[in-house]
Amino acid sequence: MKVLMFGWEFPPVISGGLGTACFGLTRGLAQEGVDITFVVPRVTGKAKKSHVRLIDASSIKLSGDHADTMEDVRIRPVDSFLIPYMTEESYMEALEKAARDSKNGKSKKVASWELYGPDLYSEVLRYSQIAGVIAKQESCSVIHTHDWMTIPAGIEAKNQTGKPLVAHIHSLESDRSMVRLNERIYGIERLGMMEADHIIAVSHYTKRKIVDQYGIPEEKISVVHNAAPHFESRHKDHIMKDPSRKFVLFLGRITAQKGPDYFLEAARKVLSRNPDIHFIMAGSGDMMGQVKEKAARLEIENNVHFTGFLRGADVEKIYAMSDLYVMPSVSDPFGITALEAIMCGVPVIISSQSGVSEVLQTCPKVDFWNTGALADRIMEILENDALREEIVGSCREEMKNVNWKIAAEKIIDVYQRLLMI
Repeated sequence: MKVLMFGWEFPPVISGGLGTACFGLTRGLAQEGVDITFVVPRVTGKAKKSHVRLIDASSIKLSGDHADTMEDVRIRPVDSFLIPYMTEESYMEALEKAARDSKNGKSKKVASWELYGPDLYSEVLRYSQIAGVIAKQESCSVIHTHDWMTIPAGIEAKNQTGKPLVAHIHSLESDRSMVRLNERIYGIERLGMMEADHIIAVSHYTKRKIVDQYGIPEEKISVVHNAAPHFESRHKDHIMKDPSRKFVLFLGRITAQKGPDYFLEAARKVLSRNPDIHFIMAGSGDMMGQVKEKAARLEIENNVHFTGFLRGADVEKIYAMSDLYVMPSVSDPFGITALEAIMCGVPVIISSQSGVSEVLQTCPKVDFWNTGALADRIMEILENDALREEIVGSCREEMKNVNWKIAAEKIIDVYQRLLMI
């Protein structure tokens, strides 16, 4: 079975949970014998050997066909600015920077920046046109998209080939936008789910939102939970920790969706009871300046440490340094980082408003807004070594039934049902 996938990101480029999920999912599918061609808006850095054939959609010319081969990745040199979690503002900033670089002769790669869409949505449309070109060149049985930016690409590929379309929903506009929905993105999501032959949601939490907010029939949606790599932190035994100082970790995008301000409110309440506890905020995002200002305003800045965005071994190190991981998301379709923390032996407290709570059913949970209850749980867990071990042990037992092989088998079942129609 051959699958043509469209996604925002894929290793070595990782900026969030979607890249992690795409890698784990495709590896699980490949191990089950599925042949995958994965299309991304751009490939940066040196492509690595992988279980999928990676096509850089930014390198497809809509007129003409120029290609070369580099290891097992086919690279076609034309650039694109679509990146994970991009907004209208960040797209315009990228476009303006490319124009300046081109004018100043700093980069040959962006010399054709005038070819890009004048705004984010035009670029998404251009990407969908590229997808149509790719779809006619690549034989496949099923088309599979990941989240809103690739939905128009999936629809165009379906129109060009007549192959069934699966829309994989990792996050919704109502998760990402806390104050006001972007109606254009909502419209693209709804159109994609209506046009798709089947929808995969990463949690029942997300499935309910799709039914209630988008009017999609329940029978059109399958739930396939994410998993996490089964690894032990290689750095745990090499980190020298002061037993008198406890570290509480927040790891994720510093955006309203992830609840960083609630994390700080809980931190203030904890520090009023124990000033020796330290809080680590690992990640980056549009709220970074606001969150740093809030830490200063709450007079806890000496106990709150900002690391910026982390990847690879640095993520493992930060887990190894931590005594507790807190995920206070306002609305989280899943939350792979909670699984990663458990695999590294770090107990977790998760938001009740998260998909991962369906997997880690014995894990301590709080409503994101209840910072008093969150502070109480933080203190309780940090003061009780036996409780920390109990949380990790019980969660690991639950995770034995959550892995990418099981996820892949469920998705293959969806593919097979579509191909029988």
